[in-house]
Amino acid sequence: AKPCVMINCHDAGMRLPSVAPDHRLIGQFAARYLFEMGHQAIMNVMCLRRYTMELRLLGIKQAWRARNLRFVDGRDLLAVANFSARDTEEKVGEWLDQRGDGPLPTAFLVGGDFMAAGTIAALQKRGLRVPQDVSVMSIDGFNLAAIQDVPLTAVHVPRDELGAEAVHLLQQRLIRPDAPHGALLLHGTLAVRDSVRRIRAGNRRTAVEAKGLYDD
Repeated sequence: AKPCVMINCHDAGMRLPSVAPDHRLIGQFAARYLFEMGHQAIMNVMCLRRYTMELRLLGIKQAWRARNLRFVDGRDLLAVANFSARDTEEKVGEWLDQRGDGPLPTAFLVGGDFMAAGTIAALQKRGLRVPQDVSVMSIDGFNLAAIQDVPLTAVHVPRDELGAEAVHLLQQRLIRPDAPHGALLLHGTLAVRDSVRRIRAGNRRTAVEAKGLYDD
């Protein structure tokens, strides 16, 4: 039989080797970064229509548990129907409007660059600046984060590396066709840009006031 390698998935029957991003660890790492930047009140904006997104959310929840924090879906998760900027802007905007003058999270952890763009648009339309008033971080495999109006701090999910490692695995299968099968999980890469600010002790809440947000 010809050698075969699965990419961005796995063989539940354990017959084929595979290579994929370590989505769980990537989600955990992104959440931990925000915690280390001093953020405690974090809203997670995710589309859960893909299994890989569920893995990232699992990692995010593990980061909460590592801090002895309880993750409550109804409080800490905002689920969006798809990955588009427009639908995310609408969903986040509705959520912001429902909160009124109540305290906001200090950061949004968003499951994609397009979704992050929609999140930022919703915040800006309500007079909130990124990152001065609210931080936004993205998890994605695209390179859009660097060219946003507010360059996004992001954990990049490996894409090109998947193909390169799959080729290496195929080469190994040709050399050692009887070698044990396994799953290779690739780490993400942190890109620190301008959309996340450090929260100092004693200043963990974002004020929701229009006055003073912009120069007169």
